[in-house]
Amino acid sequence: NPRRNWYRRIALARASALVVCSAELEQVALTDWAQPRSRIRRIPNGIRTADYHGRKVRPDALPRIVKRKGERWLGTLANLRQVKNLPRLVRAFAAMPPEWQLVILGEGPERQTILAEAMKHRLEDRVHLPGHVPDPAAAIGLFDLFALSSDSEQAPLSVIEAMAAGLAVASPAVGDVAEMVSADNAPFIVAPGDEDALGHALAALGRDEPLRRRVGEANRQRAQREYDEAAMAERYGAIYAAAMGRVSFP
Repeated sequence: NPRRNWYRRIALARASALVVCSAELEQVALTDWAQPRSRIRRIPNGIRTADYHGRKVRPDALPRIVKRKGERWLGTLANLRQVKNLPRLVRAFAAMPPEWQLVILGEGPERQTILAEAMKHRLEDRVHLPGHVPDPAAAIGLFDLFALSSDSEQAPLSVIEAMAAGLAVASPAVGDVAEMVSADNAPFIVAPGDEDALGHALAALGRDEPLRRRVGEANRQRAQREYDEAAMAERYGAIYAAAMGRVSFP
């Protein structure tokens, strides 16, 4: 919006610093908002990573679905909107072994479109939409693998939550996702729009449990190091202190 961009250029002119949470937003600040690079600070969003690791979750923790013995769950958390392109995830999931179930947590206008795609590919008994969950930390522990299929993202909090829970992630390289995950996870972040590549990434992770565990542990360590809310608060504190002249910000 040109009017908003002009307002931001004027309003931010005397700011000590401008905090953004993603590389995409950083680029917007540099170009559309005409901010000098010296003013911009990129601080990723943080969560209480300890809440997601080692938490025991009951098999019936979600409404309308129970995780049965021997099942493996590919999961995602998303608003069911068109930009999330969840029918793409349904199609990519079709290549996974029969013990795998796709569990999509969230609500939104694309619910019936997703269910129709599952029926089209005869996956209606393996694709589940339990709805919104108020406590993601209590649900994500049921997942064995996490995926995104979005056309656009910035720095999705759901990826941080999955990493903190020790999950491997398969996703298009949208927003900051490729930068967020661990180096071990990098081969499973595919070109945006490449549905076949996403299906191959899911299949490779789905059939190799030791690989999933290794990648998931690397993600967990990275989440704890880079995306814990304590680290986020410390970075913000340094910026506020610099603005008050107490310390110099590097």
